Amino acid sequence: MGAVKSLTELYKIGSGPSSSHTMGPEKAARIFKSENKDADQFKALIYGSLAKTGKGHMTDKAIIRALAPVRAEIQFVPQADFVLPHPNTMDFFAYKDGQQTTSMRVLSIGGGDIVIEGREEMQTPDVYPENTFAEISTICKANQIRLSDYVEQCEGKQIWDFLSGIWEAMKRSIDEGLAATGILEGGLNVERKAQYLYNQRHMDEGPETRENRIVSAYAFAVNEQNAAAGTIVTAPTCGASGTVPAALRYMQQKKHIPDEQVLRALAVGGLIGNLVKQNASISGAQCGCQAEVGTACSMASAALAELSGMGIDQIEYAAEVAMEHHLGLTCDPINGLVQIPCIERNAVAAMRAINALSLANFLSNTRKISFDLVVQTMYETGLDMNSSYRETSEGGLAKLYKIDS
Repeated sequence: MGAVKSLTELYKIGSGPSSSHTMGPEKAARIFKSENKDADQFKALIYGSLAKTGKGHMTDKAIIRALAPVRAEIQFVPQADFVLPHPNTMDFFAYKDGQQTTSMRVLSIGGGDIVIEGREEMQTPDVYPENTFAEISTICKANQIRLSDYVEQCEGKQIWDFLSGIWEAMKRSIDEGLAATGILEGGLNVERKAQYLYNQRHMDEGPETRENRIVSAYAFAVNEQNAAAGTIVTAPTCGASGTVPAALRYMQQKKHIPDEQVLRALAVGGLIGNLVKQNASISGAQCGCQAEVGTACSMASAALAELSGMGIDQIEYAAEVAMEHHLGLTCDPINGLVQIPCIERNAVAAMRAINALSLANFLSNTRKISFDLVVQTMYETGLDMNSSYRETSEGGLAKLYKIDS
């Protein structure tokens, strides 16, 4: 088992609607194009989950855009005649004067990251020597430092400039989403609801109702931007991009917290996300939505706990609770679009992160389940999950909506 990568590999500013289905394939296509400057034609074979939901996620458009102006043929192959090394697998081919010159197999492993078969040396270096929460907790307690201090020690002080840019992009995605109205493209006729939620004040609205409404509006704003191929931050993925910024933006405004403290919260949330990414998966195609929104909820709850000045055990408890109660969550996007249930699901997860924070404030000394254990459980649950519930749009809501519509 390798150690954990930098937070710069987790938080990425990019265009939606999917980190694994658009950002990853586009990145792969750009690399392939740069290595084949003499090619006069390209072809890409898209397998597995990428093929089954590729149209809805605009996978073909992302690849064609990256390979332009050279002509590119995209073929979706839902059922491959070989065992896929990952549910999101692609083969690229380059041609010159009608003859194939080279090929490249790529796995889109989630969060916009890719693995090129046979090129392990291209992987980015490890930054964190520890690879479990238990190990990190032991180090922090022995040295009497917070998790955010541990992040700075491993990443260097430059991490704060990076996270400052990430936080500005997160806030911008909320603002842009709140300002937009209309129908999202894709054929489901889903209307943007963020602005409506944000403005629907009730004359005798209580603080709890307002909190739910504002947090949900922020999450809707980001994920509607993502669904419209707008600019968002992977946290840890495009499809789960609204949970962390919604929870943090609301709490910052409620408690008048300076950005410097929010950056420390983002550092802790990112550390949690990277532990899941390293020891399990953040890919919906591999482990269902528990790997995406479940991880986002853990990240948000841990970030909120850091923002509240909680101790390491309380932060762990918050992250564990958030993940545990997403176990088994399926990824069944209707028509392969990150609209239903994805947008609403991020709002629910943001509120659940606040619930987990509250429980951690009272019950962390009674916990029985570690964060590392719940991450392992999520991974094994995901691998056991029927493929129709892992971003293939063949089961659940994706299947039944077609019957009813």
